[in-house]
Amino acid sequence: MTRKEELAIKLERIRSLMLTLGLDGVYLKRQDDFAWLTCGGQNYLGWGEMGMVGLLVTQAEAYAITNDIEKQRMLDEEQLEDLGFAMHSAVWHDTGFETRTLKTLVPSGKLGLDFTSPLGANIDNEVKKLRLSLTAGEVERIKQVGYMASLAMEEAAMSLRPGLTEIEAVKRVAMALYDQGMEFTSLMCAADERLYNYRHAIPTMNKMKERVQIGGNMRKWGLTVCLTRYINFVPVTDELRKQYRINQEIDCTLMQKTVVGRPYNEPLLAAKALYEKYGYASEFDKHHLGGPIGYANRDYRVDPALQLPVMENQAFCWNPSITGTKSEDTIIVHKGGFEFVTRGVLFPENTVTVGGKTYTRCDILEKY
Repeated sequence: MTRKEELAIKLERIRSLMLTLGLDGVYLKRQDDFAWLTCGGQNYLGWGEMGMVGLLVTQAEAYAITNDIEKQRMLDEEQLEDLGFAMHSAVWHDTGFETRTLKTLVPSGKLGLDFTSPLGANIDNEVKKLRLSLTAGEVERIKQVGYMASLAMEEAAMSLRPGLTEIEAVKRVAMALYDQGMEFTSLMCAADERLYNYRHAIPTMNKMKERVQIGGNMRKWGLTVCLTRYINFVPVTDELRKQYRINQEIDCTLMQKTVVGRPYNEPLLAAKALYEKYGYASEFDKHHLGGPIGYANRDYRVDPALQLPVMENQAFCWNPSITGTKSEDTIIVHKGGFEFVTRGVLFPENTVTVGGKTYTRCDILEKY
């Protein structure tokens, strides 16, 4: 699938939404929406919600609106005009240019935006739904991202040793990612007692002794994947291994129950039943279990009441945890089941059987 073919699919989705909502234009400026519509482009310098280039779609045309600082890179490297976006730009201190341009190009004022603005309705949530079913091109790209992220994470993890700090650990992951032209939107690391004390452990100068958990969200071309890995510098106890297997069984159950057309909360409720079955009922309340992923770290954090339908070719990252362990990898859901996007590349493996099907998962890496 070419970039223009992929763009055509996305423009059709936006224009169908415009008809549904009675709009004459949709203006996208969020970083995630820009990456989605441009099939992997970047409109930002620093991470956040908003970018510095907006894309306007009408029923007949598509435009890019920015300042002269960004214009040339948008033409040369993001190839917006080649994609069919007519460029509109002005000097950086013309603060009214964007508003004037939008009013000129959509004179009816029937404009939807992916952020709050007096120019029109905030339709961010409706636009997000257009991103959830990945195109064939996006599926291929996110598989590449998954492999590269898995490799970077595991290469860095295998280099760790007692005495290094958590900061040093994520630094090594970051360097491995940048070597592949990737970036991270979050990297977490916890060693020893911090691993048990905090579900979201930002890295510190805490030095590793016996156990390390490392993971995070990594992306390229705007597409984000997530995974977590464990390293033990002492032998894994039978108790820890048993808990980790239960954690992986819960995770694989979440994956298996994520079925096209079925609501998001079905896998969550199945996981809750397993927490109760194995005597970990209270753990269900201690941390969310993840949800759909793609152009954001999580498009939705699934709770028991969320009943949006799973879509074909949608990415998910469930992250069930039990104090001291977590199982986390990214998958793509198809009509016939799911496939792993992140997976073990260098780490040891184990198998988990759920519903008569056996899955290969990453085991804890033992280094001693």
